[in-house]
Amino acid sequence: MTHFHPTIKKLQTAAAASALLGAALTAHAGEVEVLHYWTSGGEAKAAASLKATLQAKGDTWKDFAVAGGGGDSAMTVLKSRVVSGNAPAAAQIKGPSIQEWGAEGVLANLDDVAKANNWDALLPKVVSDVMKYKGSYVAVPVNVHRVNWLWANPEALKKANAKMPTTWDEFFVTAEALKKAGIIPVAHGGQNWQDFTTFESVALGVGGADFYKKALVQLDPATLKSPTMLKALTTFKHVKDFTDKNAAGRDWNLATAMVIKGEAGMQFMGDWAKGEFVAAGKAPGKDFLCAAAPGSAGAFTFNIDSFAMFKLKNTANVQAQKNMAAAIMAPEFQETFSLNKGSIPVRLNVDMAKFDDCAKQSAKDFVATAKTGGLVPSIAHGMAVSSAAEGAIKDVVSQFWNTDTMTAEQAMDRLVAAAKTK
Repeated sequence: MTHFHPTIKKLQTAAAASALLGAALTAHAGEVEVLHYWTSGGEAKAAASLKATLQAKGDTWKDFAVAGGGGDSAMTVLKSRVVSGNAPAAAQIKGPSIQEWGAEGVLANLDDVAKANNWDALLPKVVSDVMKYKGSYVAVPVNVHRVNWLWANPEALKKANAKMPTTWDEFFVTAEALKKAGIIPVAHGGQNWQDFTTFESVALGVGGADFYKKALVQLDPATLKSPTMLKALTTFKHVKDFTDKNAAGRDWNLATAMVIKGEAGMQFMGDWAKGEFVAAGKAPGKDFLCAAAPGSAGAFTFNIDSFAMFKLKNTANVQAQKNMAAAIMAPEFQETFSLNKGSIPVRLNVDMAKFDDCAKQSAKDFVATAKTGGLVPSIAHGMAVSSAAEGAIKDVVSQFWNTDTMTAEQAMDRLVAAAKTK
């Protein structure tokens, strides 16, 4: 910044400073290259709204989209870029992975933006802690997804004379009724992260939040081999009896489409599925139903989308990156984004008036479970344990789902071994 001689009138100083600022905003508009994997309908709309926000500031958004469900392929691409010294400005990274990248020394410090915009006061501590590395912000949270949802087509339930289940016993009664009515009871995509999404909702519903924390967050060996885990695994395997034979390899949004069309009755999926229903012109409560997965109404598995920011060399691009960080946390974007994505704002004080009943329920439960201890990180969505341990546990769960000869006891032994993966 230019230093002015103290004798120059204050007015001139102010005029010069504002001219400098104006020049900075016009001449030095930067580019943000953004690595993300929002490629399906509701998600693509959400990404477009962030792009529009930044372009309004004069910055250029360079899209670096990599398709593929939970973003595993995106991470592979990112690693090669960072290693070659060509990191994007921002990448969709979350949970413990933020700490892993922080330890590599490649993330940018966002404390100035966070302080100027009061992030500490606007975020629940459980969330801001995830966004920091050694006490400094290195990532920005975009939203909160609840993972433990069950979605259903009311017309399908009506045809089967069945009701929206709240317990596992009720769930299997409803599933049987749908099967008899010639409707696929559960729309499922046989990919390991989808198997695991279903599994963690079953474990939460069968065992409760404390069991879930001990088993799937702390990876306690005794809990991983407990009678409760045996019941959770058995229940999970029974869900498979109600999926169709073409489930293998199906993308999650195609499974949601089956529920939208009434080909299937129910789906276990996080609330990004709601973005698909809404993009298809469907209204919650009327064309589709949402409820906490059986037995899990008092708990909330969270999946928080966030962007980690990488160290950049170009000054204009650094400013564009800071603009992006500030824009993500602004109330307007938090609202627009979640309305498109099916999630809820991560900021605590955003007005929920424009949101539907599923989102209002989610927001209410988010606040309530934060007080009761029922707010727990989703292991299936990279929020709970190291990526190595998560990968190993996911493999066991999918092997158990896909192998008729594997017993729940064998699965438990393998889970204990997988939990030790570093």
